[in-house]
Amino acid sequence: MTQFSDLGLSQPVLQALDLKGYSTPTPIQAQAIPPVLSGRDLLGIAQTGTGKTAAFMLPSIDRLRDADKQTPFKSCRMLVLAPTRELAGQIAQSAKDYGALAGLKVHSIVGGTSVNKDRNKLHRGTDILVATPGRLLDLIDQKAFNLNGVEVLVLDEADQMLDLGFIHALRKIHQLAPKERQTLFFSATMPKQIKELVGAYCKDPVQVSVTPESTTAERIEQYLFMVQQDEKQSLLELILSGRHQVPGKIERVLIFARTKHGCDRVVKKLAQTGIQANAIHGNKSQPQRERALDEFKRAKTPVLIATDVAARGIDIPGVSHVINYELPNVPEQYVHRIGRTARAGADGIAIAFCAEDERSYLKDIRKTTDAEFERLPLPDNFRAVVEGVGPTKPAPKQQRMARPRVTPTGDAAKQRKAKHPARKGRPQGSGGQGQGSGQSGGNRNRRRRSGGGGGGGAPRG
Repeated sequence: MTQFSDLGLSQPVLQALDLKGYSTPTPIQAQAIPPVLSGRDLLGIAQTGTGKTAAFMLPSIDRLRDADKQTPFKSCRMLVLAPTRELAGQIAQSAKDYGALAGLKVHSIVGGTSVNKDRNKLHRGTDILVATPGRLLDLIDQKAFNLNGVEVLVLDEADQMLDLGFIHALRKIHQLAPKERQTLFFSATMPKQIKELVGAYCKDPVQVSVTPESTTAERIEQYLFMVQQDEKQSLLELILSGRHQVPGKIERVLIFARTKHGCDRVVKKLAQTGIQANAIHGNKSQPQRERALDEFKRAKTPVLIATDVAARGIDIPGVSHVINYELPNVPEQYVHRIGRTARAGADGIAIAFCAEDERSYLKDIRKTTDAEFERLPLPDNFRAVVEGVGPTKPAPKQQRMARPRVTPTGDAAKQRKAKHPARKGRPQGSGGQGQGSGQSGGNRNRRRRSGGGGGGGAPRG
C-alpha cells in the first residue's frame, strides 16, 4: 500500500501529516502529488470528499519551500480560488496545518467581511492566498492587490464556480496572472465549459480521474420517498423526531432546499414542532454562517438546512444523513449534495423526497449518475397526519370539544354570593346615569366596561 513517504514529499510536510495522524494517501492524492511535485499542470476529476485539498496543497507547499523566494509585496506566491466562503476557510485551515513546519504565511479573503481588514492584512503580501473570485477582484480593482507574484494557481470546485456565474471573473484572473505559472484544476464533474476553461488555463495538463464522471460515491446508500409537495414537511418532521424510522442512526442531518427562502421556511416550521435547526445560505451574514456550521459540527444543533451554494464548503465527517428535501434541477448537483456524507472513509445515507413535479429531475439524476434508489414506504395513516388529524398531531382547534360551562347551584351558589356581595347603593339591573357621578374615574371606567352607567345596562355601540 502506498504511503505519503513514498511520494517524494519533504520531511516537514511528512511531519505535519504525522501530527494529524495521516499516513496513507487517498487515490486522488497518490495520483496527483507526483506530477504536481514535478511542476506539471494538472486536471483532477474526483468526487467531493476524496481528499482533493491535500492533493494540491501538499506538493505545492514543498515547491514553494524549495523555491525559497521572498513574499511579494501586495501579492501572493500561490493563489487558490474557491466558490464559497466556507470552502475557502477550510482550504486555508488545511494550508496552515500542512504547512505548519514550512514557515509559509497563509491568508484567506472572502465576501461578507471587512474590505479594509483584507487590505491591511495583504499589504505586505502572503505566500498562500485562498480567495473567492469576487472579493479578490474587488481588491485588485482598488489597487490593493495584484497577481504579479503568482507561481501556482489552483481552481478548486471549478464546476461550481461556473455554476455560480464566475466565468467572467475567472477569465479576468487568467489574464492578470503571469503566463509562466503552474495551474491546477480540480472538479467533481467535467462539463463542456470546464474542458474549454482547462484548454485556456493549462499547458499540457496531466489528467487524473479516480471515479467515472458524475457518479455517486460507492459508500452512500440511496433511498427514495415518493411524496406530494404538501406532505414533505410532515414527513421530514416524522423522520427527525424519530416517529418514522429510516435506515441508519441519525446523528447529523444535512437537508437541501433549492432556495434561500425555502431553507428559512423549513427551519421555521421545524421550530414550531420543537425541532431546532439552522439555515445556511447566501443571505446569511458570515458570522451567522460560521455559527451555524460550528453548532452543526459540535452537534449542538445537528440539523442544518442549506442551499447548494452554501453547502459546497461543508466538510464535516460526522454527517450521517443527507436529505434532498427538494431535488436539484441540475443532475450534477446531486453528486455534490450527497457527497457531504460518507466523508473521510465513513459510510453515509442519502434520502430523496420526490414529488410529482420533480419526476423529470429524478429521471435526469438516474441517467447522469447511474444512481440506484431503494424506495421507502410512507408512514401509516400518513395523509391523516398531514391534514392534522392523525395520531401524531392534535386535532385542529375547530374540531376540539368545547369545555362545558357549569352554573353553580345549591350550596355552591350561596358560597359564590357570599364571596361576591352586591355593592351597596347600586341598583340591580339599572344603569341610572346619576348613580356614578360621585364615584372615582376608575369605578366609572369599570362600570362602562361591565355595561352599567349607560342607560339601563344596554350594550354600547
